[in-house]
Amino acid sequence: MPAATTEDLRSARRILLHGVTGSGKSAAAHRLGELLDLPVHLVDDEIGWLPGWVNRDPAEQRSLAAELAAAPSWVFDSSYQTFRDQVLPRAQVVVGLDYSRRLSFGRLLRRTARRWLTREPVCNGNVENLGQILSRDSILIWHFKSFGRKRAQLRAWEAAPDGVPVLRLRHPADLERVLARLHARP
Repeated sequence: MPAATTEDLRSARRILLHGVTGSGKSAAAHRLGELLDLPVHLVDDEIGWLPGWVNRDPAEQRSLAAELAAAPSWVFDSSYQTFRDQVLPRAQVVVGLDYSRRLSFGRLLRRTARRWLTREPVCNGNVENLGQILSRDSILIWHFKSFGRKRAQLRAWEAAPDGVPVLRLRHPADLERVLARLHARP
């Protein structure tokens, strides 16, 4: 499939964001949704996590994802492996935030520290705590465990001849250029 363009993105009604942890998928999803007048779904909040940092049952995740993906228009900020097959086939464009480890980990580290210090609620009212940040289930460790796999997945989608078109962005400045073009609306 040829790489997606800004014009493909402009006409899409169903957009999936993909990127490594800390790349800014949720913020990008909000901005795209606002510019394109599309509803935004944050999967950590709506599908993945329950209060108390409890992972929602995978069967329930699949059911929720299928229901949301069946709508005529949306922006998903991500898709977990457990329900990706419910979302990806309906997406018209994948926006891949293919940022370097240094950049994405730096963003993640700053975001995690800010959330811990301010007790900012995330994922259905959960708050990050120091024990969790330093645990073996830490989002910081998850970044390292999942980085290569998520990056490889994006590149495989991009290379698939009959797959969903992928707009792969390699730096936040690329995203800013795309958003500026969408905002300009010819």
